[in-house]
Amino acid sequence: MRARTLLPATLAAALLALAGCGDSQDPARADDAGSSPSAAPSSAQPPDDGGNDDGDSGGPAAEVPEALAFTGTTVGGDPFDAKTLAGKPVVLWFWAPWCTVCQGQAPETAEVAAEFEGRAHVLGVAGLDKRDAMQGFVTDTGVGAFPHLADETGDIWKKFEITEQSVYVILDKDGETVYEGVLPGGDGLAEKLSDVTG
Repeated sequence: MRARTLLPATLAAALLALAGCGDSQDPARADDAGSSPSAAPSSAQPPDDGGNDDGDSGGPAAEVPEALAFTGTTVGGDPFDAKTLAGKPVVLWFWAPWCTVCQGQAPETAEVAAEFEGRAHVLGVAGLDKRDAMQGFVTDTGVGAFPHLADETGDIWKKFEITEQSVYVILDKDGETVYEGVLPGGDGLAEKLSDVTG
Protein backbone atom coordinates (compact mmCIF):
# COMPACT_ATOMS: atom_id res chain seq x y z
CA MET A 1 0.00 0.00 0.00
CA ARG A 2 2.83 2.25 0.89
CA ALA A 3 4.35 1.64 -2.54
CA ARG A 4 1.10 2.67 -4.19
CA THR A 5 1.00 5.99 -2.32
CA LEU A 6 4.71 6.53 -2.59
CA LEU A 7 4.82 6.00 -6.35
CA PRO A 8 2.19 8.61 -7.21
CA ALA A 9 3.79 11.04 -4.74
CA THR A 10 7.21 10.45 -6.30
CA LEU A 11 5.79 10.88 -9.81
CA ALA A 12 3.97 14.03 -8.75
CA ALA A 13 7.18 15.45 -7.23
CA ALA A 14 9.15 14.56 -10.38
CA LEU A 15 6.51 16.15 -12.60
CA LEU A 16 6.48 19.28 -10.46
CA ALA A 17 10.26 19.46 -10.63
CA LEU A 18 10.14 19.07 -14.39
CA ALA A 19 7.32 21.57 -14.63
CA GLY A 20 9.34 23.94 -12.48
CA CYS A 21 12.32 23.56 -14.81
CA GLY A 22 10.00 23.88 -17.74
CA ASP A 23 8.49 27.03 -16.30
CA SER A 24 11.88 28.64 -15.91
CA GLN A 25 12.68 27.79 -19.52
CA ASP A 26 9.22 28.24 -21.00
CA PRO A 27 9.04 31.95 -20.19
CA ALA A 28 12.32 32.34 -22.02
CA ARG A 29 10.85 30.31 -24.85
CA ALA A 30 7.64 32.28 -24.60
CA ASP A 31 9.72 35.45 -24.71
CA ASP A 32 11.62 34.05 -27.64
CA ALA A 33 8.36 33.05 -29.25
CA GLY A 34 6.96 36.41 -28.31
CA SER A 35 9.99 38.08 -29.76
CA SER A 36 9.82 35.86 -32.81
CA PRO A 37 6.86 37.79 -34.12
CA SER A 38 8.69 40.96 -33.23
CA ALA A 39 11.79 39.38 -34.68
CA ALA A 40 9.84 38.91 -37.87
CA PRO A 41 9.15 42.64 -38.08
CA SER A 42 12.76 43.19 -37.02
CA SER A 43 13.86 40.98 -39.87
CA ALA A 44 11.50 42.98 -42.05
CA GLN A 45 13.22 46.12 -40.79
CA PRO A 46 16.67 45.56 -42.28
CA PRO A 47 15.34 46.25 -45.78
CA ASP A 48 13.71 49.30 -44.23
CA ASP A 49 17.08 50.31 -42.85
CA GLY A 50 17.94 50.89 -46.48
CA GLY A 51 15.34 53.63 -46.29
CA ASN A 52 16.55 54.51 -42.81
CA ASP A 53 18.57 57.40 -44.20
CA ASP A 54 15.24 59.19 -44.39
CA GLY A 55 14.65 58.59 -40.69
CA ASP A 56 11.70 56.31 -41.39
CA SER A 57 12.81 53.06 -39.79
CA GLY A 58 9.85 50.86 -38.90
CA GLY A 59 6.54 52.72 -39.22
CA PRO A 60 6.21 53.80 -42.85
CA ALA A 61 8.11 50.83 -44.24
CA ALA A 62 5.83 48.46 -42.31
CA GLU A 63 2.90 49.88 -44.27
CA VAL A 64 4.04 49.78 -47.87
CA PRO A 65 1.16 50.86 -50.11
CA GLU A 66 0.23 48.67 -53.06
CA ALA A 67 1.40 51.42 -55.44
CA LEU A 68 4.96 50.94 -54.16
CA ALA A 69 4.92 47.15 -54.30
CA PHE A 70 7.36 46.81 -57.18
CA THR A 71 11.04 46.28 -57.80
CA GLY A 72 13.30 47.09 -60.70
CA THR A 73 16.83 47.71 -61.88
CA THR A 74 18.33 51.17 -62.15
CA VAL A 75 19.78 52.38 -65.45
CA GLY A 76 23.16 51.80 -63.77
CA GLY A 77 22.29 48.12 -63.18
CA ASP A 78 21.59 48.21 -59.43
CA PRO A 79 18.55 46.51 -57.85
CA PHE A 80 15.85 48.85 -56.57
CA ASP A 81 12.88 48.19 -54.27
CA ALA A 82 10.17 50.85 -54.30
CA LYS A 83 9.17 50.05 -50.71
CA THR A 84 12.16 52.21 -49.69
CA LEU A 85 10.05 55.17 -50.87
CA ALA A 86 7.18 54.46 -48.47
CA GLY A 87 6.11 57.12 -45.99
CA LYS A 88 6.70 60.17 -48.20
CA PRO A 89 5.11 61.56 -51.35
CA VAL A 90 6.59 60.18 -54.57
CA VAL A 91 6.87 61.58 -58.07
CA LEU A 92 7.13 58.90 -60.74
CA TRP A 93 8.38 60.36 -64.01
CA PHE A 94 7.78 58.04 -66.97
CA TRP A 95 10.15 58.96 -69.79
CA ALA A 96 11.83 57.57 -72.91
CA PRO A 97 15.38 58.40 -74.04
CA TRP A 98 14.40 59.65 -77.49
CA CYS A 99 11.48 61.79 -76.26
CA THR A 100 12.04 65.54 -76.82
CA VAL A 101 9.23 66.43 -74.38
CA CYS A 102 11.02 64.33 -71.72
CA GLN A 103 14.28 66.13 -72.47
CA GLY A 104 12.45 69.41 -71.92
CA GLN A 105 11.09 68.13 -68.58
CA ALA A 106 14.50 67.01 -67.32
CA PRO A 107 15.86 70.33 -65.91
CA GLU A 108 12.68 71.14 -63.94
CA THR A 109 12.38 67.55 -62.68
CA ALA A 110 15.99 67.63 -61.44
CA GLU A 111 15.34 70.99 -59.76
CA VAL A 112 12.20 69.68 -58.04
CA ALA A 113 14.07 66.55 -56.87
CA ALA A 114 16.74 68.77 -55.27
CA GLU A 115 14.21 71.20 -53.78
CA PHE A 116 12.11 68.48 -52.14
CA GLU A 117 14.97 66.20 -51.07
CA GLY A 118 14.16 64.73 -47.64
CA ARG A 119 10.44 65.61 -47.96
CA ALA A 120 9.53 63.65 -51.09
CA HIS A 121 11.06 61.18 -53.53
CA VAL A 122 11.48 61.54 -57.28
CA LEU A 123 11.92 58.38 -59.33
CA GLY A 124 12.43 58.25 -63.07
CA VAL A 125 10.97 55.23 -64.85
CA ALA A 126 12.52 54.91 -68.29
CA GLY A 127 10.97 52.75 -70.97
CA LEU A 128 10.53 52.13 -74.67
CA ASP A 129 14.26 51.61 -75.29
CA LYS A 130 17.39 49.81 -74.09
CA ARG A 131 19.36 50.51 -70.91
CA ASP A 132 22.36 52.02 -72.74
CA ALA A 133 20.13 54.67 -74.33
CA MET A 134 18.48 55.32 -70.94
CA GLN A 135 21.87 55.78 -69.27
CA GLY A 136 22.85 58.19 -72.05
CA PHE A 137 19.70 60.24 -71.43
CA VAL A 138 20.43 60.48 -67.69
CA THR A 139 24.01 61.60 -68.37
CA ASP A 140 23.13 64.02 -71.19
CA THR A 141 20.26 65.71 -69.34
CA GLY A 142 21.97 65.88 -65.93
CA VAL A 143 19.23 64.08 -64.00
CA GLY A 144 21.51 61.60 -62.26
CA ALA A 145 20.96 63.02 -58.75
CA PHE A 146 17.84 60.87 -58.31
CA PRO A 147 17.25 57.21 -59.25
CA HIS A 148 15.97 56.06 -62.64
CA LEU A 149 14.70 52.56 -63.36
CA ALA A 150 15.32 50.80 -66.66
CA ASP A 151 11.84 49.39 -67.31
CA GLU A 152 12.78 47.63 -70.55
CA THR A 153 9.96 45.09 -70.18
CA GLY A 154 7.37 47.78 -69.39
CA ASP A 155 6.20 46.07 -66.18
CA ILE A 156 6.13 49.25 -64.11
CA TRP A 157 4.53 51.22 -66.94
CA LYS A 158 1.80 48.56 -67.09
CA LYS A 159 1.33 48.61 -63.31
CA PHE A 160 0.52 52.33 -63.49
CA GLU A 161 -1.34 51.97 -66.83
CA ILE A 162 1.03 54.38 -68.57
CA THR A 163 0.57 54.36 -72.33
CA GLU A 164 2.83 57.25 -73.34
CA GLN A 165 6.09 58.81 -72.26
CA SER A 166 6.59 62.14 -70.43
CA VAL A 167 3.87 61.38 -67.86
CA TYR A 168 4.16 62.27 -64.19
CA VAL A 169 2.35 60.30 -61.50
CA ILE A 170 2.36 61.91 -58.06
CA LEU A 171 1.55 59.73 -55.05
CA ASP A 172 0.82 61.09 -51.58
CA LYS A 173 2.55 59.62 -48.52
CA ASP A 174 -0.14 56.88 -48.37
CA GLY A 175 0.49 55.82 -51.97
CA GLU A 176 -2.70 57.36 -53.37
CA THR A 177 -2.45 58.94 -56.82
CA VAL A 178 -3.09 62.68 -56.53
CA TYR A 179 -1.98 63.65 -60.05
CA GLU A 180 -1.31 61.96 -63.37
CA GLY A 181 -0.51 63.75 -66.59
CA VAL A 182 1.97 65.52 -68.84
CA LEU A 183 3.53 68.77 -67.63
CA PRO A 184 5.40 70.31 -70.58
CA GLY A 185 8.78 71.48 -69.37
CA GLY A 186 7.86 70.12 -65.95
CA ASP A 187 5.97 73.38 -65.31
CA GLY A 188 3.74 73.09 -62.27
CA LEU A 189 5.48 70.00 -60.86
CA ALA A 190 6.82 71.86 -57.81
CA GLU A 191 3.39 73.32 -57.01
CA LYS A 192 1.68 69.95 -57.32
CA LEU A 193 4.27 68.36 -55.04
CA SER A 194 3.98 71.23 -52.56
CA ASP A 195 0.29 70.39 -52.21
CA VAL A 196 1.12 66.93 -50.81
CA THR A 197 4.21 67.77 -48.77
CA GLY A 198 2.53 70.53 -46.79
